[in-house]
Amino acid sequence: MTDAERAAFLEQLRAQVGKASQPESARDPVNQPMIRHWCDAMEDQNPVYTDAPFAAQSIHRTLVAPPAMLHAWMMPGNISRQVRQRGKSVLSRLNAAGYTSVVATNSEQEYLRYLKPGDVLTGVESLTGVSEEKHTTLGAGHFVTMRTEYRDQTGAAVGHMQLRLLKFKPGTGRSANAEGAEAAKGPRPVRPRPGISRDTQFFWDGFKVGELRIQRCNTCRTLHHPPMVRCPACGGYEFGYQVSSGKGTVYSFVEPCHPKVPAFDYPYVVGLVELEEGTRLITNIVDLDPEKVAVGMRVEVVFQKPDPDLILPMFRPQRPPRRQTTLSFDAVAVGDELPPCPIPVTTRLIVAGAIASRDYQDVHHDREAAVERGLPDIFMNIFTTGGLCGRYLSDWAGPEALMRSLTMRLGVPNFPHDTMTLAGAVRSKSVHDGRGLIEVGLRGYNRRGDHVTGTAGLELPRQGEAVR
Repeated sequence: MTDAERAAFLEQLRAQVGKASQPESARDPVNQPMIRHWCDAMEDQNPVYTDAPFAAQSIHRTLVAPPAMLHAWMMPGNISRQVRQRGKSVLSRLNAAGYTSVVATNSEQEYLRYLKPGDVLTGVESLTGVSEEKHTTLGAGHFVTMRTEYRDQTGAAVGHMQLRLLKFKPGTGRSANAEGAEAAKGPRPVRPRPGISRDTQFFWDGFKVGELRIQRCNTCRTLHHPPMVRCPACGGYEFGYQVSSGKGTVYSFVEPCHPKVPAFDYPYVVGLVELEEGTRLITNIVDLDPEKVAVGMRVEVVFQKPDPDLILPMFRPQRPPRRQTTLSFDAVAVGDELPPCPIPVTTRLIVAGAIASRDYQDVHHDREAAVERGLPDIFMNIFTTGGLCGRYLSDWAGPEALMRSLTMRLGVPNFPHDTMTLAGAVRSKSVHDGRGLIEVGLRGYNRRGDHVTGTAGLELPRQGEAVR
Protein backbone atom coordinates (compact mmCIF):
# COMPACT_ATOMS: atom_id res chain seq x y z
CA MET A 1 0.00 0.00 0.00
CA THR A 2 1.01 3.60 -0.56
CA ASP A 3 0.92 6.01 2.36
CA ALA A 4 -2.36 7.45 1.06
CA GLU A 5 -3.89 3.99 0.76
CA ARG A 6 -2.78 3.12 4.30
CA ALA A 7 -4.33 6.31 5.63
CA ALA A 8 -7.61 5.62 3.82
CA PHE A 9 -7.66 2.02 5.04
CA LEU A 10 -7.08 3.11 8.63
CA GLU A 11 -9.83 5.71 8.34
CA GLN A 12 -12.26 3.00 7.19
CA LEU A 13 -11.34 0.85 10.17
CA ARG A 14 -11.64 3.68 12.67
CA ALA A 15 -15.06 4.67 11.33
CA GLN A 16 -16.50 1.91 13.50
CA VAL A 17 -14.91 3.15 16.74
CA GLY A 18 -17.45 4.02 19.41
CA LYS A 19 -20.34 2.22 17.75
CA ALA A 20 -22.01 -0.59 19.68
CA SER A 21 -23.25 -3.86 18.22
CA GLN A 22 -26.73 -5.21 18.63
CA PRO A 23 -27.10 -7.31 21.82
CA GLU A 24 -26.13 -10.93 21.21
CA SER A 25 -27.29 -13.75 23.47
CA ALA A 26 -25.20 -16.69 24.60
CA ARG A 27 -25.96 -19.99 22.88
CA ASP A 28 -26.42 -21.76 26.23
CA PRO A 29 -27.16 -20.80 29.81
CA VAL A 30 -24.36 -20.99 32.35
CA ASN A 31 -24.18 -24.72 33.06
CA GLN A 32 -22.34 -27.19 35.25
CA PRO A 33 -20.79 -29.35 32.49
CA MET A 34 -18.99 -26.35 31.00
CA ILE A 35 -17.85 -25.24 34.44
CA ARG A 36 -16.48 -28.70 35.17
CA HIS A 37 -14.80 -28.80 31.75
CA TRP A 38 -13.09 -25.49 32.50
CA CYS A 39 -11.96 -26.62 35.96
CA ASP A 40 -10.60 -29.89 34.56
CA ALA A 41 -8.59 -28.03 31.91
CA MET A 42 -7.17 -25.52 34.43
CA GLU A 43 -6.78 -28.11 37.22
CA ASP A 44 -8.81 -25.74 39.38
CA GLN A 45 -10.11 -27.56 42.46
CA ASN A 46 -11.96 -24.72 44.18
CA PRO A 47 -15.02 -26.51 45.63
CA VAL A 48 -17.40 -23.57 45.08
CA TYR A 49 -17.28 -24.45 41.36
CA THR A 50 -17.95 -28.19 41.43
CA ASP A 51 -18.82 -29.39 44.97
CA ALA A 52 -22.55 -28.72 45.47
CA PRO A 53 -22.68 -29.45 49.25
CA PHE A 54 -19.69 -27.19 49.90
CA ALA A 55 -21.05 -24.45 47.65
CA ALA A 56 -24.42 -24.57 49.42
CA GLN A 57 -22.69 -23.70 52.70
CA SER A 58 -20.49 -21.02 51.15
CA ILE A 59 -21.17 -17.31 50.75
CA HIS A 60 -22.56 -18.08 47.29
CA ARG A 61 -25.21 -20.52 48.60
CA THR A 62 -24.96 -22.38 45.31
CA LEU A 63 -22.46 -23.49 42.71
CA VAL A 64 -20.85 -20.64 40.75
CA ALA A 65 -18.71 -20.32 37.64
CA PRO A 66 -15.04 -19.30 37.80
CA PRO A 67 -15.02 -15.54 37.13
CA ALA A 68 -12.18 -15.79 34.58
CA MET A 69 -14.45 -17.77 32.24
CA LEU A 70 -16.85 -14.81 31.90
CA HIS A 71 -16.05 -14.49 28.19
CA ALA A 72 -16.54 -18.22 27.48
CA TRP A 73 -20.34 -18.09 27.67
CA MET A 74 -20.46 -15.66 24.75
CA MET A 75 -17.84 -17.30 22.53
CA PRO A 76 -19.34 -18.58 19.25
CA GLY A 77 -17.57 -21.95 19.48
CA ASN A 78 -16.73 -24.06 16.44
CA ILE A 79 -19.89 -23.17 14.53
CA SER A 80 -19.96 -20.49 11.85
CA ARG A 81 -22.74 -17.97 12.38
CA GLN A 82 -23.55 -14.43 11.37
CA VAL A 83 -22.29 -11.88 13.87
CA ARG A 84 -22.74 -8.13 13.87
CA GLN A 85 -20.01 -7.08 16.29
CA ARG A 86 -18.10 -4.00 15.21
CA GLY A 87 -14.83 -5.69 16.10
CA LYS A 88 -15.59 -8.70 13.90
CA SER A 89 -16.23 -6.41 10.92
CA VAL A 90 -12.85 -4.75 11.41
CA LEU A 91 -11.13 -8.12 11.83
CA SER A 92 -12.64 -9.31 8.54
CA ARG A 93 -11.30 -6.23 6.75
CA LEU A 94 -7.86 -6.80 8.20
CA ASN A 95 -7.95 -10.44 7.09
CA ALA A 96 -8.80 -9.37 3.56
CA ALA A 97 -5.87 -6.92 3.61
CA GLY A 98 -3.40 -9.69 4.49
CA TYR A 99 -3.30 -9.28 8.27
CA THR A 100 -4.33 -12.90 8.73
CA SER A 101 -2.50 -13.79 11.95
CA VAL A 102 -3.81 -12.83 15.37
CA VAL A 103 -2.62 -12.85 18.95
CA ALA A 104 -4.25 -11.36 22.03
CA THR A 105 -2.00 -8.91 23.84
CA ASN A 106 -4.05 -7.35 26.65
CA SER A 107 -7.17 -8.10 28.63
CA GLU A 108 -8.99 -6.15 31.33
CA GLN A 109 -11.89 -7.88 33.03
CA GLU A 110 -14.16 -6.73 35.84
CA TYR A 111 -16.53 -9.09 37.65
CA LEU A 112 -19.57 -7.46 39.25
CA ARG A 113 -20.98 -10.76 40.47
CA TYR A 114 -20.22 -14.46 40.10
CA LEU A 115 -22.37 -16.28 37.56
CA LYS A 116 -24.58 -19.19 38.58
CA PRO A 117 -25.96 -22.13 36.59
CA GLY A 118 -29.07 -20.97 34.74
CA ASP A 119 -27.86 -17.43 34.09
CA VAL A 120 -28.26 -16.39 30.44
CA LEU A 121 -25.82 -13.77 29.26
CA THR A 122 -26.17 -11.08 26.63
CA GLY A 123 -23.18 -9.21 25.27
CA VAL A 124 -22.88 -5.83 23.59
CA GLU A 125 -19.56 -5.21 21.88
CA SER A 126 -18.03 -1.94 20.80
CA LEU A 127 -14.81 -1.12 19.03
CA THR A 128 -12.75 1.27 21.15
CA GLY A 129 -9.60 1.67 19.10
CA VAL A 130 -7.52 0.70 16.07
CA SER A 131 -3.84 1.61 16.01
CA GLU A 132 -1.75 2.72 13.09
CA GLU A 133 0.31 -0.04 11.52
CA LYS A 134 3.00 -1.13 13.99
CA HIS A 135 6.12 -3.16 13.27
CA THR A 136 6.40 -5.80 16.00
CA THR A 137 8.52 -8.86 16.60
CA LEU A 138 5.72 -11.00 15.17
CA GLY A 139 5.04 -8.82 12.16
CA ALA A 140 3.55 -5.62 10.78
CA GLY A 141 0.02 -5.18 12.04
CA HIS A 142 -2.70 -3.20 13.79
CA PHE A 143 -3.73 -3.37 17.41
CA VAL A 144 -7.53 -3.66 17.69
CA THR A 145 -9.25 -2.99 21.02
CA MET A 146 -12.80 -4.14 21.76
CA ARG A 147 -14.96 -3.82 24.85
CA THR A 148 -17.82 -6.17 25.71
CA GLU A 149 -20.48 -5.45 28.32
CA TYR A 150 -22.17 -8.53 29.81
CA ARG A 151 -25.69 -8.59 31.27
CA ASP A 152 -27.81 -11.37 32.68
CA GLN A 153 -31.38 -12.41 31.88
CA THR A 154 -32.76 -9.56 34.03
CA GLY A 155 -30.71 -6.93 32.23
CA ALA A 156 -28.39 -6.43 35.19
CA ALA A 157 -24.71 -5.84 34.43
CA VAL A 158 -22.50 -8.74 35.57
CA GLY A 159 -19.12 -7.71 34.17
CA HIS A 160 -17.16 -6.39 31.25
CA MET A 161 -14.02 -7.19 29.28
CA GLN A 162 -11.70 -5.06 27.20
CA LEU A 163 -9.57 -7.14 24.85
CA ARG A 164 -6.72 -5.97 22.63
CA LEU A 165 -5.62 -8.06 19.65
CA LEU A 166 -2.72 -7.74 17.26
CA LYS A 167 -3.69 -8.55 13.67
CA PHE A 168 -0.45 -8.97 11.74
CA LYS A 169 0.96 -10.18 8.44
CA PRO A 170 2.81 -13.48 8.88
CA GLY A 171 6.44 -13.54 7.85
CA THR A 172 6.98 -9.79 8.30
CA GLY A 173 8.32 -9.86 11.86
CA ARG A 174 11.75 -9.64 13.41
CA SER A 175 11.61 -13.05 15.11
CA ALA A 176 12.47 -14.96 11.92
CA ASN A 177 15.53 -12.78 11.36
CA ALA A 178 16.63 -13.27 14.96
CA GLU A 179 16.27 -17.03 14.68
CA GLY A 180 18.26 -16.99 11.44
CA ALA A 181 21.06 -15.02 13.08
CA GLU A 182 21.11 -17.48 15.96
CA ALA A 183 21.33 -20.42 13.56
CA ALA A 184 24.21 -18.73 11.73
CA LYS A 185 26.31 -19.00 14.87
CA GLY A 186 26.50 -22.74 14.31
CA PRO A 187 25.39 -25.68 16.46
CA ARG A 188 25.36 -25.19 20.18
CA PRO A 189 27.82 -27.32 22.16
CA VAL A 190 26.19 -30.25 23.91
CA ARG A 191 26.12 -30.50 27.67
CA PRO A 192 28.95 -32.61 29.17
CA ARG A 193 28.03 -36.29 29.50
CA PRO A 194 28.02 -38.08 32.85
CA GLY A 195 30.35 -40.96 33.53
CA ILE A 196 28.26 -44.14 33.78
CA SER A 197 29.51 -47.43 35.25
CA ARG A 198 27.95 -50.78 36.14
CA ASP A 199 27.33 -49.45 39.65
CA THR A 200 25.49 -46.33 38.49
CA GLN A 201 23.68 -47.65 35.38
CA PHE A 202 20.43 -48.24 37.34
CA PHE A 203 20.36 -44.56 38.34
CA TRP A 204 20.55 -43.29 34.74
CA ASP A 205 18.21 -45.96 33.40
CA GLY A 206 15.53 -44.74 35.80
CA PHE A 207 15.24 -41.38 34.05
CA LYS A 208 14.08 -43.08 30.86
CA VAL A 209 10.95 -44.29 32.70
CA GLY A 210 10.49 -41.20 34.86
CA GLU A 211 11.99 -42.63 38.06
CA LEU A 212 14.52 -41.12 40.45
CA ARG A 213 16.24 -44.19 41.89
CA ILE A 214 18.22 -44.31 45.12
CA GLN A 215 20.71 -47.11 45.78
CA ARG A 216 19.64 -49.38 48.66
CA CYS A 217 21.70 -52.01 50.45
CA ASN A 218 19.95 -55.37 50.18
CA THR A 219 21.35 -56.44 53.56
CA CYS A 220 20.66 -53.52 55.92
CA ARG A 221 18.27 -51.53 53.70
CA THR A 222 20.33 -48.35 54.06
CA LEU A 223 19.97 -45.79 51.24
CA HIS A 224 23.03 -44.27 49.58
CA HIS A 225 23.70 -41.51 47.10
CA PRO A 226 25.88 -41.30 45.14
CA PRO A 227 25.93 -45.05 44.52
CA MET A 228 28.71 -47.03 46.21
CA VAL A 229 30.39 -50.40 45.65
CA ARG A 230 30.31 -51.33 49.37
CA CYS A 231 27.77 -50.37 52.04
CA PRO A 232 29.51 -48.28 54.73
CA ALA A 233 26.78 -49.21 57.22
CA CYS A 234 27.09 -53.02 57.12
CA GLY A 235 29.87 -53.80 54.66
CA GLY A 236 27.52 -55.49 52.20
CA TYR A 237 28.14 -55.68 48.46
CA GLU A 238 24.62 -56.51 47.27
CA PHE A 239 22.51 -53.53 46.19
CA GLY A 240 19.11 -52.77 44.75
CA TYR A 241 17.29 -49.47 44.58
CA GLN A 242 14.26 -47.60 45.90
CA VAL A 243 12.23 -45.21 43.74
CA SER A 244 12.16 -41.79 45.36
CA SER A 245 8.99 -39.73 45.69
CA GLY A 246 10.93 -37.02 43.87
CA LYS A 247 10.10 -34.47 46.56
CA GLY A 248 12.51 -32.75 48.90
CA THR A 249 13.91 -29.45 50.14
CA VAL A 250 16.77 -27.21 49.09
CA TYR A 251 19.64 -27.91 51.50
CA SER A 252 22.04 -25.41 49.90
CA PHE A 253 22.62 -23.75 46.53
CA VAL A 254 24.97 -21.55 44.53
CA GLU A 255 24.66 -19.56 41.30
CA PRO A 256 27.78 -19.93 39.09
CA CYS A 257 28.24 -16.75 37.05
CA HIS A 258 31.72 -16.81 35.53
CA PRO A 259 33.06 -18.08 33.27
CA LYS A 260 29.94 -18.93 31.27
CA VAL A 261 29.91 -22.31 29.54
CA PRO A 262 28.21 -22.22 26.09
CA ALA A 263 26.42 -25.55 26.67
CA PHE A 264 24.49 -24.18 29.67
CA ASP A 265 21.56 -21.75 29.93
CA TYR A 266 21.93 -18.82 32.29
CA PRO A 267 20.96 -17.89 34.95
CA TYR A 268 22.05 -21.26 36.27
CA VAL A 269 21.48 -22.46 39.85
CA VAL A 270 23.23 -25.51 41.28
CA GLY A 271 21.44 -26.94 44.31
CA LEU A 272 21.96 -29.64 46.90
CA VAL A 273 18.52 -31.18 47.44
CA GLU A 274 17.65 -33.32 50.44
CA LEU A 275 15.08 -35.88 49.38
CA GLU A 276 12.19 -37.00 51.58
CA GLU A 277 13.96 -40.36 51.86
CA GLY A 278 16.95 -38.68 53.54
CA THR A 279 19.64 -38.76 50.86
CA ARG A 280 20.96 -35.69 49.08
CA LEU A 281 21.95 -35.09 45.48
CA ILE A 282 23.49 -32.27 43.47
CA THR A 283 21.17 -30.96 40.78
CA ASN A 284 19.89 -27.78 39.15
CA ILE A 285 17.04 -25.62 40.48
CA VAL A 286 14.92 -24.60 37.49
CA ASP A 287 11.75 -22.68 36.63
CA LEU A 288 12.44 -20.05 39.28
CA ASP A 289 14.22 -16.71 39.37
CA PRO A 290 17.58 -17.29 41.12
CA GLU A 291 16.87 -14.60 43.72
CA LYS A 292 13.78 -16.54 44.83
CA VAL A 293 15.65 -19.78 45.55
CA ALA A 294 15.89 -20.31 49.32
CA VAL A 295 17.25 -22.90 51.73
CA GLY A 296 14.36 -25.04 52.97
CA MET A 297 12.22 -24.44 49.87
CA ARG A 298 10.12 -27.46 48.96
CA VAL A 299 10.96 -28.76 45.50
CA GLU A 300 10.08 -31.66 43.23
CA VAL A 301 11.91 -33.49 40.48
CA VAL A 302 11.31 -32.75 36.81
CA PHE A 303 13.08 -34.74 34.11
CA GLN A 304 14.45 -32.45 31.41
CA LYS A 305 16.26 -33.08 28.14
CA PRO A 306 19.00 -30.49 27.59
CA ASP A 307 19.48 -32.17 24.22
CA PRO A 308 17.82 -35.15 22.50
CA ASP A 309 20.29 -37.71 23.87
CA LEU A 310 20.41 -36.67 27.52
CA ILE A 311 17.85 -36.82 30.34
CA LEU A 312 18.66 -35.20 33.68
CA PRO A 313 16.75 -34.86 36.96
CA MET A 314 16.30 -31.23 37.90
CA PHE A 315 14.18 -29.67 40.62
CA ARG A 316 11.57 -26.94 40.60
CA PRO A 317 9.32 -25.51 43.36
CA GLN A 318 6.42 -27.71 44.36
CA ARG A 319 2.96 -26.41 43.46
CA PRO A 320 1.69 -24.59 46.55
CA PRO A 321 -1.11 -26.46 48.35
CA ARG A 322 -4.62 -25.10 47.93
CA ARG A 323 -5.80 -23.15 50.97
CA GLN A 324 -8.77 -24.92 52.57
CA THR A 325 -10.10 -21.88 54.46
CA THR A 326 -10.30 -18.32 53.17
CA LEU A 327 -7.55 -15.87 54.00
CA SER A 328 -8.60 -12.94 56.19
CA PHE A 329 -8.18 -9.38 54.94
CA ASP A 330 -6.58 -8.47 58.28
CA ALA A 331 -3.99 -11.24 57.87
CA VAL A 332 -2.66 -9.75 54.63
CA ALA A 333 -0.01 -7.03 54.51
CA VAL A 334 1.24 -4.95 51.62
CA GLY A 335 4.41 -6.58 50.32
CA ASP A 336 3.34 -10.14 51.17
CA GLU A 337 4.61 -12.47 48.46
CA LEU A 338 2.58 -15.32 47.00
CA PRO A 339 4.50 -18.60 46.74
CA PRO A 340 5.83 -19.39 43.25
CA CYS A 341 3.75 -21.89 41.29
CA PRO A 342 5.30 -23.71 38.30
CA ILE A 343 2.83 -24.79 35.60
CA PRO A 344 4.14 -27.22 32.96
CA VAL A 345 3.09 -25.91 29.55
CA THR A 346 2.09 -28.99 27.60
CA THR A 347 0.35 -29.43 24.29
CA ARG A 348 -2.55 -30.96 26.21
CA LEU A 349 -2.88 -27.91 28.49
CA ILE A 350 -2.81 -25.49 25.54
CA VAL A 351 -5.44 -27.43 23.58
CA ALA A 352 -7.62 -28.17 26.62
CA GLY A 353 -7.58 -24.52 27.68
CA ALA A 354 -8.50 -23.32 24.19
CA ILE A 355 -11.44 -25.74 23.96
CA ALA A 356 -12.64 -25.01 27.51
CA SER A 357 -12.68 -21.31 26.64
CA ARG A 358 -14.40 -22.08 23.33
CA ASP A 359 -11.56 -20.49 21.40
CA TYR A 360 -11.21 -22.42 18.15
CA GLN A 361 -8.48 -20.29 16.59
CA ASP A 362 -6.37 -22.93 14.84
CA VAL A 363 -3.07 -21.51 16.13
CA HIS A 364 -3.98 -22.94 19.54
CA HIS A 365 -4.36 -26.55 18.43
CA ASP A 366 -3.00 -26.99 14.89
CA ARG A 367 0.80 -26.83 14.68
CA GLU A 368 0.87 -26.61 10.88
CA ALA A 369 -1.48 -23.63 10.95
CA ALA A 370 0.65 -21.93 13.59
CA VAL A 371 3.82 -22.43 11.55
CA GLU A 372 2.11 -21.05 8.43
CA ARG A 373 1.39 -17.89 10.40
CA GLY A 374 5.03 -17.41 11.34
CA LEU A 375 5.07 -19.14 14.75
CA PRO A 376 7.22 -22.12 15.77
CA ASP A 377 4.36 -24.05 17.38
CA ILE A 378 0.88 -23.75 18.85
CA PHE A 379 0.68 -21.38 21.80
CA MET A 380 -1.51 -20.75 24.84
CA ASN A 381 -4.45 -18.37 24.40
CA ILE A 382 -4.99 -15.42 26.71
CA PHE A 383 -8.12 -16.97 28.21
CA THR A 384 -6.20 -20.01 29.45
CA THR A 385 -3.61 -17.69 30.95
CA GLY A 386 -6.43 -15.88 32.73
CA GLY A 387 -7.90 -19.15 33.98
CA LEU A 388 -4.53 -20.23 35.38
CA CYS A 389 -4.08 -16.85 37.08
CA GLY A 390 -7.54 -17.24 38.61
CA ARG A 391 -6.65 -20.71 39.87
CA TYR A 392 -3.39 -19.43 41.35
CA LEU A 393 -5.15 -16.62 43.22
CA SER A 394 -7.96 -18.86 44.45
CA ASP A 395 -5.50 -21.48 45.69
CA TRP A 396 -3.61 -18.80 47.62
CA ALA A 397 -6.52 -16.80 49.03
CA GLY A 398 -9.00 -19.61 49.68
CA PRO A 399 -12.29 -20.86 48.25
CA GLU A 400 -14.47 -17.91 49.28
CA ALA A 401 -12.18 -15.08 48.23
CA LEU A 402 -13.86 -13.09 45.48
CA MET A 403 -11.95 -12.03 42.39
CA ARG A 404 -13.26 -8.63 41.33
CA SER A 405 -10.92 -7.83 38.43
CA LEU A 406 -8.09 -9.25 36.36
CA THR A 407 -5.82 -7.21 34.10
CA MET A 408 -3.23 -8.98 31.93
CA ARG A 409 -0.59 -7.93 29.46
CA LEU A 410 1.00 -10.72 27.45
CA GLY A 411 4.66 -10.81 26.49
CA VAL A 412 6.45 -13.87 25.11
CA PRO A 413 4.19 -16.80 24.16
CA ASN A 414 3.70 -19.97 26.16
CA PHE A 415 4.80 -22.71 23.78
CA PRO A 416 4.76 -26.46 24.54
CA HIS A 417 7.68 -28.10 26.38
CA ASP A 418 8.19 -25.14 28.70
CA THR A 419 7.11 -24.15 32.20
CA MET A 420 5.34 -20.98 33.26
CA THR A 421 6.03 -19.97 36.85
CA LEU A 422 3.40 -17.72 38.40
CA ALA A 423 4.43 -15.34 41.17
CA GLY A 424 2.77 -12.42 42.86
CA ALA A 425 2.81 -9.89 45.68
CA VAL A 426 0.23 -7.78 47.51
CA ARG A 427 0.50 -4.23 46.18
CA SER A 428 -2.21 -2.45 48.15
CA LYS A 429 -5.15 -2.97 50.50
CA SER A 430 -8.12 -0.75 51.29
CA VAL A 431 -11.63 -0.78 52.71
CA HIS A 432 -14.55 0.45 50.58
CA ASP A 433 -18.17 0.30 51.80
CA GLY A 434 -17.04 -2.10 54.49
CA ARG A 435 -15.37 -4.46 52.00
CA GLY A 436 -11.75 -5.52 52.39
CA LEU A 437 -10.07 -5.15 48.99
CA ILE A 438 -6.52 -6.00 47.99
CA GLU A 439 -4.60 -5.63 44.76
CA VAL A 440 -2.15 -8.37 43.80
CA GLY A 441 0.57 -7.84 41.22
CA LEU A 442 1.02 -10.90 39.01
CA ARG A 443 3.85 -12.21 36.88
CA GLY A 444 4.12 -15.43 34.90
CA TYR A 445 7.45 -16.21 33.24
CA ASN A 446 8.96 -18.99 31.16
CA ARG A 447 12.46 -19.57 29.80
CA ARG A 448 11.90 -16.96 27.05
CA GLY A 449 10.92 -14.21 29.49
CA ASP A 450 7.71 -12.76 30.95
CA HIS A 451 4.60 -14.37 29.46
CA VAL A 452 2.11 -12.33 31.49
CA THR A 453 2.20 -9.36 33.84
CA GLY A 454 -0.80 -7.72 35.43
CA THR A 455 -2.90 -7.16 38.50
CA ALA A 456 -5.90 -8.74 40.19
CA GLY A 457 -8.40 -7.25 42.59
CA LEU A 458 -9.62 -9.55 45.38
CA GLU A 459 -12.20 -9.14 48.12
CA LEU A 460 -11.35 -10.90 51.38
CA PRO A 461 -13.42 -11.26 54.57
CA ARG A 462 -12.59 -8.83 57.34
CA GLN A 463 -12.00 -10.10 60.83
CA GLY A 464 -15.15 -11.75 62.14
CA GLU A 465 -17.10 -11.07 58.94
CA ALA A 466 -18.01 -13.10 55.87
CA VAL A 467 -17.20 -12.05 52.33
CA ARG A 468 -20.17 -10.46 50.62
